[in-house]
Amino acid sequence: MKKLILICAVLVSGCTEPEHAKKILEEQGYTQVETGGYGWFACSDDDWFHTKFTALGMTGKPITGVVCSGLLFKNSTIRF
Repeated sequence: MKKLILICAVLVSGCTEPEHAKKILEEQGYTQVETGGYGWFACSDDDWFHTKFTALGMTGKPITGVVCSGLLFKNSTIRF
């Protein structure tokens, strides 16, 4: 049972899209974007990819959040 939980955790933690998340954020005006790992419990059930990030907002203040993306037909959502 422990092996199954470990395997599931490793598989889910690989569900990030760092380059896509960075592109989405830069298109919205965020700068100095750095992506992190998987954003646990940050997105809806319809989202396959949960990519954490830190960046500078349009006012120059640092922000953190998650870019949530679907597999095929769902666009990306930025959550703070």
